Amino acid sequence: MNAPTPASRDAAELALAQPLAVRGGGRWRGLVLPVAAIALWWLLARADLVNSALLVSPGKVLATAADQIVGGKLWRALGASLARELTGFAIGTVSGLLLGVLLGLSPLFNRLVGPSFNTFKQISLFAWIPLISVWFGLGDTAKVVFLSLAALVPVVVNTCDGVRNAPPKLLEVARVYGYSRWQTFAQVVLPAAAPAIFTGVYLALIYSWLATIGAEYLLVAGVGIGNLLIEGSEHFQMDLVIFGMFVVGVIGWLMNALARVAERRLARLRGQDQ
Repeated sequence: MNAPTPASRDAAELALAQPLAVRGGGRWRGLVLPVAAIALWWLLARADLVNSALLVSPGKVLATAADQIVGGKLWRALGASLARELTGFAIGTVSGLLLGVLLGLSPLFNRLVGPSFNTFKQISLFAWIPLISVWFGLGDTAKVVFLSLAALVPVVVNTCDGVRNAPPKLLEVARVYGYSRWQTFAQVVLPAAAPAIFTGVYLALIYSWLATIGAEYLLVAGVGIGNLLIEGSEHFQMDLVIFGMFVVGVIGWLMNALARVAERRLARLRGQDQ
């Protein structure tokens, strides 16, 4: 075997080093904009270029954050919001899976319910607030119903599409092997529809968290992150408002990250099964 030339060694080292450099740079590249925004915010506040009542300093926001965390107010608000979000997400997801499977599998059910659902999903989510508040009041029940509606639609749409788009060749193989309807669904249709179903569940998780803040802002009874924002706005405490917005963003980012981790693990398990 011929010994590698210096040029080939350099090329190999470059090929190995470049992905690492790209990955390393990409890992920190997402911090550039937030760091620049915080630096600009600090400079504007320190130079008094903006009314201090409208743009409080980062130091004041940090002091408010410490007070909320140490005093336990943040944990009570966050616990109440997450409990509503997860309850509404679970109800909407389970209902959406059942409805999506029925719409995807049964032509008769699709003809009977499909047109009504297509009309239902065109109605803005926040248009349901007046009706929900009259039927269920302003408490946690109304909020959970609202969040269930937010989670329902993406799960139904993606589940139905995934079930309908099962590869015809796989269905034909199932017929050749004499699979029953349940076996065909469990072993062929459901695995083929899994990526679309996961997309629907992922969207439901994100939409239900976003709807949680809207529900708490519009259905104002109770404790929650949305009510924390309202309290800051009503008392003109911009430090509390900015802190609340930061918490909402961090929780949303964590949910997105956890969903991506779950997606990668499910994809790895599906690859091992195949």
